[in-house]
Amino acid sequence: MVRRVFDVVVAGSALLAASPLLLAAVVAIRLESRGSALYRQRRVGKDGRPFDVLKLRTMVTGAEHMGAGLAVSEGDTRITRIGRLLRRTSLDEVPNLINVLRGEMAIVGPRPTVPVQVDRYTERQRGRLAVKPGITGWAQVNGRTELPWDERIELDLWYIEHRSWRLDLRILLLTVRMVFGGQGLYRGEAPAWRDPPGDA
Repeated sequence: MVRRVFDVVVAGSALLAASPLLLAAVVAIRLESRGSALYRQRRVGKDGRPFDVLKLRTMVTGAEHMGAGLAVSEGDTRITRIGRLLRRTSLDEVPNLINVLRGEMAIVGPRPTVPVQVDRYTERQRGRLAVKPGITGWAQVNGRTELPWDERIELDLWYIEHRSWRLDLRILLLTVRMVFGGQGLYRGEAPAWRDPPGDA
């Protein structure tokens, strides 16, 4: 209950503070390219419940059906000019705060992922779904998308086992530093998925 109150207060305050930037971003997105300024993508939440995560659109409409699909690398031509700025500043994630207010996400927790990847989880990896997904998390501040998924999942499992207010505060502070530094925005040479040993 305390965590839920914390999430609602932080998400509501942050959304209110960011509303002028959010409005400006929506206008800029619509001026640059066709399509909705908001992007919805089905993700998997706590206990395997699906929901639609909300983000500001940073790519051309229908990008998930072009080129590398869901994988996004630095220099990806599907990313719009305003989209590069939004990704660099992490402003594209601001609508995630609406997911938090809805109760689908938390401020801190494992990042929500797509069903096709969850379908490939081992029994151990499904432990990642024991808590609500978060806007930021332990894996986010320890490599972000530069890490392959199996390593990110292990970091998330470690977080769940050691979850505490002190750890959450540390993650939030590291997140601020990461956002201003711009590390880990793209996966680079790391594979998007690597099967656990023995699963190949």
